[in-house]
Amino acid sequence: MAIAPWRATCIQMESRIASNAPSKEAAWEIINGNIANALSKIRAACEGPTPPKLVVLPEFVFTGPQRATAVADWIERACTTIPGAITETLADLCREFGIYIAGNHFEVDPKWPDRYFNSSFLLDPKGEVILRYRRINTGSWTSPHDILDEYRAAYGEEGIFPVADTELGRLAIYPCGEVNVPEITRVFMLRGAEVILHPNNEPLTPIADMAKQCRAFENMTYLVSSNIAGVAGFSDTATGGHSMIVDFRGNRIAYEDSAEESIECSAMIDIEALQAARHDRGMGNSLLRSRFDMYRSYYSTADFYPANALAQTPVAQNEDFAPVQEQAIAQLARSGVLRGE
Repeated sequence: MAIAPWRATCIQMESRIASNAPSKEAAWEIINGNIANALSKIRAACEGPTPPKLVVLPEFVFTGPQRATAVADWIERACTTIPGAITETLADLCREFGIYIAGNHFEVDPKWPDRYFNSSFLLDPKGEVILRYRRINTGSWTSPHDILDEYRAAYGEEGIFPVADTELGRLAIYPCGEVNVPEITRVFMLRGAEVILHPNNEPLTPIADMAKQCRAFENMTYLVSSNIAGVAGFSDTATGGHSMIVDFRGNRIAYEDSAEESIECSAMIDIEALQAARHDRGMGNSLLRSRFDMYRSYYSTADFYPANALAQTPVAQNEDFAPVQEQAIAQLARSGVLRGE
């Protein structure tokens, strides 16, 4: 069955940071304020002249980043489950307007109560969680790669690189700096993804913008990237903004040319046009000419950042990643990527 074009909208909004809150109650006062702001922005988009079928919220939008907060304190004060307190509030709007809502927050999983994940999610029009992706490339919190054997046993490969087959097409999601890792978008494309949803929280840089366009172009996917408004979470001065939607040719088809709160970054997503381009035998179909056999052996022998490195002991603070990072550097040197002394 053909998929009619549909509208995606980026909810570019400011976020108050909960990391300095002295208690759980104080943190959730901040979080609830951020939730209320998100709900009002989504409602405004849905009640406007061009209502979306899907909206994307920024990364860390409900809590801000943890910054220097100790892991145990951050879990107790600001983390929740998926589904949970935050997604259940968003689910009401999904049902009211018949929309999909993509977002991101720090998640605690009862299977690993002394860890938390940077988790991105997608709710369907019934308010149900149909995607949950936990950030893989990070040095600030637990990654599924840090506990890979346990994680695979619990969730399988579908739990690591999930793709949702929906009425809008096949959707995947990842946050912020994951767009700078080519392999992640590549794997999602290989799993059939047609649209990448990208909750983002970063200062504006030319490199970041180029990565978004490059990932969409080289994988022939749409990318819907919603960035934080105002000051980016890990900075006290650098501003975010400049959300964008990129088509499968790498063209920006919507762009918010400011760091202010806005719901104006919005565009139509045409899955049938994407599929026609993927079926084409002309030079514009880069997927048709992908020669993965040529690269497979290099990837199979690459072993730099160690898997399961935090399986026995979770991190308590960012400094706990240092021994793992040193091991990765040593393995880069042994491989010949780093030049010897």
